[in-house]
Amino acid sequence: MKHPDDEAGAVTAEAAVVLPVLVLVAIALCWLVSLGVAEVRAVDAARETARALAREDDAGSAVALGRRVAPEGAEIQVHEDGSTLRVTVRAPVRGPGGLFDFPVFEASATAIAVRETAP
Repeated sequence: MKHPDDEAGAVTAEAAVVLPVLVLVAIALCWLVSLGVAEVRAVDAARETARALAREDDAGSAVALGRRVAPEGAEIQVHEDGSTLRVTVRAPVRGPGGLFDFPVFEASATAIAVRETAP
């Protein structure tokens, strides 16, 4: 015997409403993780480049080392002030897979090193 106020299909309707929201939350979390990964890679690239320059490696090979570690599309700038070196890495971070029109953020990092002198 069925009641007129039967809730058959309510779970399906609720799932149809909630599922797209869960997918969007998952995509947003993936994007936040990619932001964090890009920031860590920028920090590593700045540090590796500064370390190589402090060891008196030539600038081209030091920047090439940083580019291997840096996120795609990163810009590496080297500033020398006497014996102090400052390396700045900036990289754009776009949305996951380019599927959505997420805003473009910039991952950036700066590393400072002092040139090593031979004993």
